[in-house]
Amino acid sequence: MKVLKKTALAFTVAMFVTSCVAVRSNGNNGLPPGQVKKVTGAKSARNYAPGHNK
Repeated sequence: MKVLKKTALAFTVAMFVTSCVAVRSNGNNGLPPGQVKKVTGAKSARNYAPGHNK
């Protein structure tokens, strides 16, 4: 019975640890790229789009 409890506890802890999700922001404070372009006065929203690496 002790082995079963330890196994269940280890499984539960493992599920909590592995279920963490990292959320990465693109620095736009929740605004879409077009809105950031308007606010900053830039000619292109390309630099504010997620995944743009240039």
